[in-house]
Amino acid sequence: MSTKLDAVIAGGGPAGCALAILLAQQGRTVELIEKSTHADNKVCGEFYSNETVQYLKFLGIDLHSMGALPIASVRLARKRVIAECELPFLGLSLPRRIVDEALLERAYAVEARLIRGKNVEALQHREDAWVFRCSDGSEHTATEAFIATGKHDLRGWKRDSGKQNDLVAFKMYFALSSTQGDALKHCVELILFPGGYAGLQLVEPGVANLSLLIRRTIFHKCGAGWPAVLAHVKTHSPHLCDRLTGAMALLEKPLALSSIPYGYHRSTKGIAPWCLGDQCAVVPSFTGDGMAIALHSAHVAAGYFLSGHTSSDFHAEFRRQMRAPIQTADFFSRLMMEVPMLTYGLRIYPETMAWITRRTRIPEQFCTASWM
Repeated sequence: MSTKLDAVIAGGGPAGCALAILLAQQGRTVELIEKSTHADNKVCGEFYSNETVQYLKFLGIDLHSMGALPIASVRLARKRVIAECELPFLGLSLPRRIVDEALLERAYAVEARLIRGKNVEALQHREDAWVFRCSDGSEHTATEAFIATGKHDLRGWKRDSGKQNDLVAFKMYFALSSTQGDALKHCVELILFPGGYAGLQLVEPGVANLSLLIRRTIFHKCGAGWPAVLAHVKTHSPHLCDRLTGAMALLEKPLALSSIPYGYHRSTKGIAPWCLGDQCAVVPSFTGDGMAIALHSAHVAAGYFLSGHTSSDFHAEFRRQMRAPIQTADFFSRLMMEVPMLTYGLRIYPETMAWITRRTRIPEQFCTASWM
């Protein structure tokens, strides 16, 4: 059994890395266990809100210097009806694998102990310590345990179903034609279709990320396969069909996830691990604020841990902070699924889209004061 550390973190995504950086910078002994040997693509829209950009800058990660593309506006499309407005902030776009690798390198640079290529299989509390058991049989012991495994649950610490969990998610990269790439510059598009919605944006010059959510019932009616799902979306969205004219898929097959518990909030009592990011709260994808929430959870958790609070204290506070934006996001996510005519109203009142964007973000008063 390894030496007892102050903290062991399962998961080297944005939340786990951010926490490792913050604690290591305060002189705590931290071990970060990441199952992959290199940063992979994730089922993620790869949109970075202003909050995300500022949190990453606080951690020493500058997205501008890494070649991130600016996102200044949002379009909502149903068939050929388009509603568009400027975002209330300048967003950025960049592949997640680049950002994840930069965060892991930063955690290593501030002397967090980084373990890669090991999968955490179990977590137990023994007497006065937490013990992580990995796939190679090794055990890692700490005073406090943190779970930051994203959308994938750790055995024995499964999340409940949330409020909207009947969706299947897909992600594919496309090399667009020069005409369509130019038309998509500086914009993120939300595309509505029967049974779901999709997000499309450039992540590199000429390369777009298409991330979509579809209800499981519609997914099975389509034949439960990616080609049929994409055909369903293109049939009901001439706009997307135009965007993908002449496009080339860049992955052999799409990334996929199912049973994402949108609207979920972690609540614990007594002795329990600290859960960060999607393990703590899950916001519907259309908001583009999942990364910001993950990073925010790490900052709040670091503050609570360093001041001697418990995991239950942290979960209660984080639930208080994020209740309103996640409830609002859940409401509009359902509305986009059930009332596709929404686009017509938003075309008349496009400023409503900016209002929704503001209401589904981390409340300003809770963001880290050091960069406000």
